[in-house]
Amino acid sequence: METQTRPVRVMLIEDSVEYRRILCLALDDLPDMRLAGQFGTTEAALRSLAALSGGEFPDVILLDLRLPGLGGIDAIPHIHAVAPAARIIVLSQSEESEDIFRAISAGVSGYLLKSASLTEIANGIRIVAAGEASLDRHVARHILDTLRTRSQAPATILTDRELEILSLLAEGLVKKEIAKRLRIGYGTVDTHVTHIYAKLNVANAPAAVSRAYQRGLLLPLPGPGR
Repeated sequence: METQTRPVRVMLIEDSVEYRRILCLALDDLPDMRLAGQFGTTEAALRSLAALSGGEFPDVILLDLRLPGLGGIDAIPHIHAVAPAARIIVLSQSEESEDIFRAISAGVSGYLLKSASLTEIANGIRIVAAGEASLDRHVARHILDTLRTRSQAPATILTDRELEILSLLAEGLVKKEIAKRLRIGYGTVDTHVTHIYAKLNVANAPAAVSRAYQRGLLLPLPGPGR
């Protein structure tokens, strides 16, 4: 992962005043992050983003899904339009399959649950800011559990190693962790991931997992006791 040479600019879109206050206080205490704005609605955030110039845009946007007015998922393409370089992390209470896969398909770089600790949220921000993707471990497990219930389609588009790495991405592992798990070099993992993205025509790990889910490319895991 790339090393940040300046604090990560983080914008927060969250309608709960109390939760927003807690996150803002936590971010202010981190030397490698800087709060770039906080908003209770996506409409207010979009107006602010539209008024910014290049160097002022946030690096990472924490986005709730259940918001008054324009909901989080529907706001994602609008955010990408006004701030294409900003990476979005959904920070939500929802573990619903439809919410997870709609958000991933819309191009978010991460999906974290509000039950995550502040340390886990901060680490997720760092991972996404460095160019990778962050899935909450519970969300990753939920995705895999969902895959168990789907019928298996022939997975001829990916090699066995690519399928193995894609499965680990679906578990929420980042490239460095995958390299350690498989005892192969980071560069080798990075090359395989690049091939996976190209074959599935996606830009990041959550989108790859979503596309694999839609096509039935990931092997279902055996259920308990099987």
